Amino acid sequence: MMMPRSSVLLAGAALAALIALPGCGSRQKLTAVEGMKPVPPAYGAVGAAAPDQLLEPSTQARPERNVELRRKSEARTDDPFDLPPE
Repeated sequence: MMMPRSSVLLAGAALAALIALPGCGSRQKLTAVEGMKPVPPAYGAVGAAAPDQLLEPSTQARPERNVELRRKSEARTDDPFDLPPE
């Protein structure tokens, strides 16, 4: 007795997902591949960045949050960039 085509496709997709899943979240130490050039240093940097430095998010990518709650209403200060449309 043969399985319906949709069951075979579903089983194949599930098998492919199970095979690919272990590689998704692996965290290994980064190593350079032989023959590959190292990452060039950023403009103005003294030297090339280490792999750990490249993985660390910058302050701009992860800004600190200010969760201070307002205790009372405050008047807004004048915003010089709040211009009417031309």
